Amino acid sequence: MKNYISGKFNLKSYETSLRNEILAGITAFFATAYIIVVNASILSDSGISLYGAAISTAIACAFSCILIGMYSNSPLIIITGMGENIFFSYTVILSLGLTWQEGMGVVFVSGVIFTLITFTPFPKVLVRSIPASLKNSIIVGIGFFVTFIGLQKGRIIVGNENSLVSLGNLSDTSVLLTLGTLFLVVILHYYKVQGGFLISIIISTISSLLLGLTKIDFSFNIFDQAGDYLPLLAAFSFSDFISINFWIAVLSLTLMIVFQNLGAIQGLQSDNERFDRTYQASGISNIFAGLIGTSSTVVAVESAVGIAAGAKTGLSSVVTGIGFVFSLAFLPFIGVVPDSAIAPLLIIVGSFMLSNIKNIDFSDMTEYFPSFLIIILTPLTFNIADGMAFGFISYPILKVLSGKARELNVTMVIIGMLFLVNYILLLLI
Repeated sequence: MKNYISGKFNLKSYETSLRNEILAGITAFFATAYIIVVNASILSDSGISLYGAAISTAIACAFSCILIGMYSNSPLIIITGMGENIFFSYTVILSLGLTWQEGMGVVFVSGVIFTLITFTPFPKVLVRSIPASLKNSIIVGIGFFVTFIGLQKGRIIVGNENSLVSLGNLSDTSVLLTLGTLFLVVILHYYKVQGGFLISIIISTISSLLLGLTKIDFSFNIFDQAGDYLPLLAAFSFSDFISINFWIAVLSLTLMIVFQNLGAIQGLQSDNERFDRTYQASGISNIFAGLIGTSSTVVAVESAVGIAAGAKTGLSSVVTGIGFVFSLAFLPFIGVVPDSAIAPLLIIVGSFMLSNIKNIDFSDMTEYFPSFLIIILTPLTFNIADGMAFGFISYPILKVLSGKARELNVTMVIIGMLFLVNYILLLLI
């Protein structure tokens, strides 16, 4: 069995081991398990049952992680997207006025369009057409995004009515635990301790339980709540298929998932050998999301946590997917892992991605200013696609106005125009 797994995932070629991949997969699961509760909470605002949404989220994440691992042998993982779930509940349902069933139709149709795109030469044309400065700025932007999420989860920074964000309460026990775990993670990484990320999660979780910051909730029973999920299965509706609002939602969501996934794959997976199948898996997972009854899926920025923990092949992604399967029965135990255990991993992983900033051409303002917009707006808009949009819109405009239009390619102009048209349509609704 061990030899079969090693051969299936080509562990030897990628210079990794069964133990490393399993530990990294478990670490990645704990770094992303929060999405079950968070996604369910956001989707419930659209009228979907909270417990039903939790179950559909876990199923979608399990399928997507196992798919990308088996199909592309990629160490990346796919979960429901944070920007996409907000777009689903607050724009598609509450703003555009679609029912949640029609919203699932939007998710399904955008997933089909996205998947068709992934099986054409278009994605590779995109990759070749994007300038090096923008590619590197996407990586740095994702790094700051990951760090920003970590700082928030650890409550080192908190919301502020006057300044949007401010320093959290450093005397708070959970913040102190976050800071203590962060130093532990840094030291373990410095000394290259195998399984260091997972060790830090375990220590932080035990500390949280002992300090009374978290507790196990035994009230949840998957069998009692299964009835809440069944109405979500294949519940998508196309009754509003010919309306302008339906297609505005489809266009906007398609652009989001096409470029969010492209940016994440380019930023997190260094080799291009597995790009096609990785991108295709991200497309197929979106179709499944619409079928199973949840919002769109994306390649998770938290994939970087698994990679930093040693993930090199799809085996780690499969392990993460299996974790989501088991989460259906052990949802109360997932809540035991505190934010103070996950936040430090996100912060340190974000720091790893900063080094790509040196590859941006700071001698040319038409190169570095669009890159700057991507870097700064990716975390501040809380969305990779929005961060990319501002950079991709400004890049061709600056090149034309500075007399450097000859440096542009047709693809970059088209991408910029698509993003611009999308924003104009959103302003009109």
